[in-house]
Amino acid sequence: MPLRRRTPQILLVASLLGALIAPPAAAVTTPRPPSGGGLPLRVATYNIHAGAGLDGAFDLDRQTAELQLLEADVIGLQEVDRHWGDRSGWRDLAGELARRLRMHVSFAPIYSLDPAEPGGPRAEYGVAVLSRHRILSADNHEITRLSTQDPNPVPAPAPGFGEVVVRVRGLPVHVYVTHLDYRLDPAVRVAQVADTRRIMAEDRGPQILLGDFNAEPAAPELAPLWRELADADPGAPTFPARDPVKRIDFVAVSDDGPHGGIEVRKAWVPESTASDHRPVVADLLVRGRGR
Repeated sequence: MPLRRRTPQILLVASLLGALIAPPAAAVTTPRPPSGGGLPLRVATYNIHAGAGLDGAFDLDRQTAELQLLEADVIGLQEVDRHWGDRSGWRDLAGELARRLRMHVSFAPIYSLDPAEPGGPRAEYGVAVLSRHRILSADNHEITRLSTQDPNPVPAPAPGFGEVVVRVRGLPVHVYVTHLDYRLDPAVRVAQVADTRRIMAEDRGPQILLGDFNAEPAAPELAPLWRELADADPGAPTFPARDPVKRIDFVAVSDDGPHGGIEVRKAWVPESTASDHRPVVADLLVRGRGR
């Protein structure tokens, strides 16, 4: 969905790291692997619509409750405000959700604008990863974007493709979170998919891609992703939240190969109107082959 701000601003480049990492209030315990091998990991992706439900009302308590019900170890979030504006009370949604859920957090801004008042926090909007497992490292990669903050945008590299490495019972797992272009013309998404594949190809170890792709599974622009990744198909649409008709939110995982295999044991779409999207949840078994 396009962004709207009441006052036009100049897009500023975010820092290379672009990540806020906070410790949880409690230790993590991961169940022992089943006899068949592999480490169990529950992941989810959720476009939180800047904290607003399908009714248009901002309600972070409602979204916190929905996220708690998922009981996920790792969650990728899209449309996350951090001191962005009135619509979310100028609050740090990534930080607040992490504290409430007692999880680590890494925030990757797409936009990082000058403070509304001198000395105040920067106004930021982007994606985030919440994790019950310790975050070893975090990066905010650039991919092709068509800025919503420029009245005459042209495709150009911009940040907001977040990556973290989490340690699951000693195994490093790469988790990426993304929000692809929403426009009907797929040209920008084509470039974003190419950028995504290039960035992910630089890493070794099990890989999980979470995000709002703004395209359905059979869309031609997504086809290159399925060369290296497996779609954890939940068998249900995700958008709009009430009576959904399209599946545009994804959990995708590295298949058997040099990155390490991840088996999808189960995936589903919980019913929810706490956002304009429904979340996707997947139970995985992770088998690594090194970093």
